[in-house]
Amino acid sequence: MTELRDKYIRFDWAIKSLLRQKANFGVLEGFLTVFLNEPIKIIDILESEGNQQAAEDKFNRVDIKAKNSKGEIIIVDIHAFRILYYCESIYFKWNQSIFNHINLGNTYKEVKKVYSISILYFDLGKGSDYIYVGQNNFVGLHTQDHLIISTKEKDTIVRKSPSEIFPTYILVRVNEFNKVAKSPLEEWVEYLKNGVISPDTQAPGLQEAREKLKYYSMSDAERYAYDEHINAIMIQNDVLGNARLEGMEEGKAEGRAEGRAEGRAEGRAEGRAEGKAEGRAEEKNDIARKMLANGLSIEQIALITGLTEPEIKGL
Repeated sequence: MTELRDKYIRFDWAIKSLLRQKANFGVLEGFLTVFLNEPIKIIDILESEGNQQAAEDKFNRVDIKAKNSKGEIIIVDIHAFRILYYCESIYFKWNQSIFNHINLGNTYKEVKKVYSISILYFDLGKGSDYIYVGQNNFVGLHTQDHLIISTKEKDTIVRKSPSEIFPTYILVRVNEFNKVAKSPLEEWVEYLKNGVISPDTQAPGLQEAREKLKYYSMSDAERYAYDEHINAIMIQNDVLGNARLEGMEEGKAEGRAEGRAEGRAEGRAEGRAEGKAEGRAEEKNDIARKMLANGLSIEQIALITGLTEPEIKGL
């Protein structure tokens, strides 16, 4: 029976439902207190895209949006899979948050600070830390190195905006965490990655999480929905991972074959480039086909792969 009580609900699932309830604000307040390094008191949970709880909505982009006692807006954004143009999406949500939560007739001095915490289960770029903080450039919290954003993403964050207004982004690279949790921050990241909460934790919010996020405290219907959510994540990880590897191998093979056929240095270079480009295109198509086979909608597939709806329908 003790083993059953030690299984905890994933944070991405809890934040969709349980943590929106005022009685459970303590867990969320503890999480925000640790990551923002200041006491946070939640006044209200605001409407956001992430209020949906259906399994087919697992690719939603805003999971929760809260307002603290200073009137500031805090966006907590969880992504299990990579999406195209991620930086544009968080910049858009910052603008949308300001627009939606300033009343008509108010002066611009009423604009409040926006904090964005992104919990990423995919690789956004290159860096040696697992926590990066910044506005225009992301600096490692522990290593002080700069996160090198993937080429597709690096030019999408506007570089000229006052720090008093421009959002502060906190990027939590969950998959890069690989150490023994000692500090409250490390304990939270360990829970985000592995679902583990130490029995003697002193991290704000995690003690309440041990009591309120127990898997076997949910109803049968809630457990079924949660299990389906976990299964969907596992399937998508498998589909995306396999398709990516297959596409890369096909691209390399085609590039080598075309390069050898040309017989010249220029021909080999062009062949490799074309082969890689075709491989990337075929990788997208493979991913889209497998997503269709797994019941994803055309709109969701277009969002993830960047393919147009006609291209997806023609597969």
